[in-house]
Amino acid sequence: MRSALTALLKSEGSFDVFSAGWRTAGRDAESLRPDVCVVDLDCPGAGGLLDGGRDDEGGGHLHRGGGTGGLLADRAGRDRGEGGDGGRGPARSLLHSRTALLVLASAGRPGALRRAFEARALGYVDKDGSPNRLVRAIRKVAEGERFVDESLAFGFLEAARMPLTARELSVLARAAEGESIAEIARGLHLSNGTVRNYMSSATRKVGARNRIDAIRISQGAGWM
Repeated sequence: MRSALTALLKSEGSFDVFSAGWRTAGRDAESLRPDVCVVDLDCPGAGGLLDGGRDDEGGGHLHRGGGTGGLLADRAGRDRGEGGDGGRGPARSLLHSRTALLVLASAGRPGALRRAFEARALGYVDKDGSPNRLVRAIRKVAEGERFVDESLAFGFLEAARMPLTARELSVLARAAEGESIAEIARGLHLSNGTVRNYMSSATRKVGARNRIDAIRISQGAGWM
């Protein structure tokens, strides 16, 4: 997918395009400081971008390897030494302050949309949409304008209804990594009973049958 997007954008003639897998995306973004960073929310490494802290000096890195990676797109002719951030607000993790975030998303994963919104993404493009929509979105986002595909509207409505608290999500995320109740309790500085209560609450809220089902539902929705 990444190679196809790279070829598409290069064919436009008005973009300088740099493609990167997740193992090198952080280093490449730091050195290139592109105008726009395009991220596929379905990639495993996307979480490193959306959940990381901002580094206004252009640092940061992605935490996981694998996936189809990110795509860095830069408008031809722009001076990267230009000051200001275009009023775009904070970027996240690997992004420099002047780099805007655009995500490729699916309406069926509202949790991923919410995380992208919290990461101050400016552009939201439906992965099932036409290639021309992506090109138009990049142009708008590069100018500091917001772009949201209409087909993602329902996903945003669902994202606003996320039932789990941050603590419930953190407990589920650790359980998904294979940690026991005792290990989760130690890691979060909670009692075993409190962890069990959070687990039960999360399972009930997402309509799951058990812990494994709650993890499956939450991961499928993109909450974690």
